[in-house]
Amino acid sequence: MCAAGPLVKVSDLRKSYGSRRVLENVSFEVARGEIVGLLGPNGAGKTTTLSILATVRTADAGTVMIGGHDARREPRAARRLIGFVPQSIAIYPALNALQNVELFARIHGVGARQARGAVAAALAMVGLTDWAREPVSILSGGMMRRVNLACGLVHRPQILLLDEPTAGVDPQSRERILEILRAQADAGVAMVYSTHYMEEIERLCDRVLLIDHGRLIAAGAVAELVALAGSRHRMAMTLRGKPPADLYAGMEGVDPLESGPEGDRLVLMLSDLGRVTQVLDRAKGAGCPVIEFNLHSPNLSDAFMTLTGHALRDHDDLRG
Repeated sequence: MCAAGPLVKVSDLRKSYGSRRVLENVSFEVARGEIVGLLGPNGAGKTTTLSILATVRTADAGTVMIGGHDARREPRAARRLIGFVPQSIAIYPALNALQNVELFARIHGVGARQARGAVAAALAMVGLTDWAREPVSILSGGMMRRVNLACGLVHRPQILLLDEPTAGVDPQSRERILEILRAQADAGVAMVYSTHYMEEIERLCDRVLLIDHGRLIAAGAVAELVALAGSRHRMAMTLRGKPPADLYAGMEGVDPLESGPEGDRLVLMLSDLGRVTQVLDRAKGAGCPVIEFNLHSPNLSDAFMTLTGHALRDHDDLRG
C-alpha cells in the first residue's frame, strides 16, 4: 500500500556527469491521478530526472520518494509501483508482442497464472490484440511504441514515467497513446511525462515543469505559465490605405509593434481579445478599414521562449 500524500516526491535533486552539472536542486511532487509534464530542450535534465525516479540512475544528492518509499534505500519496493517507458524502444525484436509483454510482466513480479490475463489486457488496451503473435521486428514504429507502452502498463503500476512515448509515431498511434494515458490518469495513476511536443503538454498535462540547464525555472498549469511569461495577443492586419502614424496612440491595452514598408500593414500587441473590435472600429473611423487580419494568442511555446530566452530545440546535447 502507498502512503498517504503525493505518490512522487522529489526534493533537492542534484546530478553531475564529471564537471557538468545536469540537475541542480530540482524539487516537485506528483499526486495520484495527476499528469505532470517535463518540458525543456535536449540536455536540460529531463531524461536524467526520469532515470533517477525509475532507480536506473542514482542522484548525487537529494531524495526521491516513490509511494512513501525512499528510492535510494528501498529501490525494489519503489520499482514495484513504477511503470517506466523509456525514450529508446526497450523490447526484444526476436520475440513477438505477446512474449515481450509477458516477459516484462514476469520481471515486474506478476505470477505465471495472472500474467496471461494481464498480458491480454495490456495488448488490448494498446490496440494490438490482432498483432500479439507477430514478431515485433515487422511492426511499424508506432506499433513498437505501443508494445513498449504495454510493457510499462502490464503490471498495473501506480506511477508511470514516460520519456518521449510518442516520438516518431504516426498520428493514429499518437492519438491512441494519449487516450490511454488520459484514461490511466483518470483511474488514479500518477504520471511524469517528458516530451518535446508542446501540443501534447497543453492537451494532456495538469501541471508543467519547465527545466533548463538542469534547473527548474517555472512550474504550474499551462495557463499559469503563459500568464507568468506575460505573453499577450498579437494582431497582424492589412488596411485599405495608409493610416496615420498615431492611429492607435494612447489606446489602452494596444501597443503598435511594427508596420510594413507601405504603412498599410500593422502588427499590434493586445492585452486581451476584447480590444479587437476597438482596433477595427478605430481603423474604419480613420478611413482605412481593415481588410484582413489574423490573431495569435499566447501559448506554451511563447511562454517557454520568454522564460528561457530560447526555443525548445535550441540545444542539441545528447545527455540529459
